[in-house]
Amino acid sequence: MTIATTPHLNFDGDALAALTFYAAAFGTEPVAVTYGQMGASDDPAWADRIVFGQVETTSGIRIMAFDVWPHQPYDQGSNAFYVFLSGDDAEEITEAWHGLSDGAEIRQPLGASAWSPLSGQLRDRFGVVWQLDVRADEPAAQ
Repeated sequence: MTIATTPHLNFDGDALAALTFYAAAFGTEPVAVTYGQMGASDDPAWADRIVFGQVETTSGIRIMAFDVWPHQPYDQGSNAFYVFLSGDDAEEITEAWHGLSDGAEIRQPLGASAWSPLSGQLRDRFGVVWQLDVRADEPAAQ
């Protein structure tokens, strides 16, 4: 049995825009179901908000997102979490970086670091912090 961990991002009205942005950044299409489509809220103001959203790539990147339930408190917080993408293909990591960097605050430019041949961190235009890196070669077992 395999268990996968998926970041679930919470928004207050920006979920569809964020999912669309992430799908474009990773070269795929978003899946998004609204509160209205699901019949999850009688409030017309919530009809077009996202109750279930997901972006998934064939290489294994998966992110879920929704707009918090009506009347549920929402506070994005500060440094509450990062979405961490780590792989062994520098080109794929670089493509993801370029896709996410549109309108982003670059916190650590993409480049070599003490722990990785290619690593970087940014806060995207939705306030989500992403850490991307290429896994370093494992030291040989002794």
